[in-house]
Amino acid sequence: QVQLVESGGGMAQAGDSLTLSCAASGGTLTYIAMAWFRQSVGKERAFVAAITWNGEHTDYADSVKGRFSVSRDNGENTMYLRMNSLKPEDTAVYYCAADLRYCSGEGCTYDYWGQGTQVTVSS
Repeated sequence: QVQLVESGGGMAQAGDSLTLSCAASGGTLTYIAMAWFRQSVGKERAFVAAITWNGEHTDYADSVKGRFSVSRDNGENTMYLRMNSLKPEDTAVYYCAADLRYCSGEGCTYDYWGQGTQVTVSS
């Protein structure tokens, strides 16, 4: 069973950059699609970005397009989320997820989830 652990969250100021990591254990990421979601206080969990197993295709929520970049290193069993030009509305707990099937956007279901890492952006 794949286990996912996020890291790299923390405090930032508007305009700063942060990079989140999602490390997988208990299995290889090869052929596994992965995604980032986030949940702000009082809101539903929302899709952020997704990446196919080979990294050749990515999708982003409109709210982060052009600012965030998802990537992965299957040799290191790790996925990344580079977040540039952070805004206070990016404040949320960020979760990584994995599944055999690629899915992007709201309504996606993923089999494996991490525990989340908090990102707080101040103005």
